[in-house]
Amino acid sequence: MKAAKILIGVLICMAILTWASEAEQKGVEPAPLFPIKKDGKHGYIDNTGKIVIDLQFDWAVYFSEGLATVRIGGKYGFIDKTGKIVIDPQFDWAVDFSEGLAPVWIGDFETGKYGYIDMTGKFVIDPQYYDAWPFSEGLALVEIGDKRGYIDKTGKIVIDPEFDYGEAFSEGLAMVMIGDKFGYIDKSGKIVIDPQFDSAYSFSEGLAVVEIGGKYGYIDKTGKIVIDPQFDYGEAFSEGLAAVWIGDFETGKCGYIDKTGKIVIDPQFGLAGSFSEGLAAALIGDWETGKWGYIDKTGKIVIDPQFDFAWDFSEGLAAVRIGDLETGKWGYIDKSGKYVWEPTN
Repeated sequence: MKAAKILIGVLICMAILTWASEAEQKGVEPAPLFPIKKDGKHGYIDNTGKIVIDLQFDWAVYFSEGLATVRIGGKYGFIDKTGKIVIDPQFDWAVDFSEGLAPVWIGDFETGKYGYIDMTGKFVIDPQYYDAWPFSEGLALVEIGDKRGYIDKTGKIVIDPEFDYGEAFSEGLAMVMIGDKFGYIDKSGKIVIDPQFDSAYSFSEGLAVVEIGGKYGYIDKTGKIVIDPQFDYGEAFSEGLAAVWIGDFETGKCGYIDKTGKIVIDPQFGLAGSFSEGLAAALIGDWETGKWGYIDKTGKIVIDPQFDFAWDFSEGLAAVRIGDLETGKWGYIDKSGKYVWEPTN
């Protein structure tokens, strides 16, 4: 899609700038923006489907902490919600801002390294890591050599790199792997739940998914099993419910449990996502011919299955795909299932 006419674009930009200024003075958070793509270029719409940042970028993602990563001519930089470039495209890769810092990559795939920049684009932690995660709860997971540890916002190593794998801190604990077993550490680096699980995931709403002997259950922060390993797969809790898989790979189905482990939505879906803003994406039918729609917390279908893939709702909209992954078109729907941005590619 070509950019909007210059006059309209100018008027839109002026309106956005005026509104943003007034909102900032009043302490109001600016309206959410959503990345779109058409005719090979990316821009942003608001939650009514109106283009507020013209289609001009080679790549663009969601905003985080007021800034969004964009690519222009092979390099990555950051824009604000007016579309203004606030950090020049100069990086070979860039990840979202989190807690005021963003991991960015400098160099080629073989020899490049990650460092961290602040919101002015200044390096506050020099590029030195082969892999680096966004900050979470004041610490960031980094790869040093062939091990992983955690740094603070000055770049100081506060938890030595001694883990074979790890995840970001969540609810005060981080999942780590030692050898072929998974456990949890606190922010001092102390192991608080011994590595004993065949796989494990981050805590969410006070519980974490763990695998024991090929079955999945849930533990609390003391390491106590509170929902017995009985499922063939499990997802993190979100809004009080968790998607679980029952059955083998070919014929199994997804349903939902509550925090007592009780099944509250019968396993009936080919796949199912996490609840977000009261709704969850669910695949009706098998993986090859089924379609995705949305259900509420009773399991009732509230948006008919019609999409070839569907994402979680965020800020009132959900991204959906029509067609396959390579050639399909992407759009956004609201909670009534109505398109606010028709699928494009």
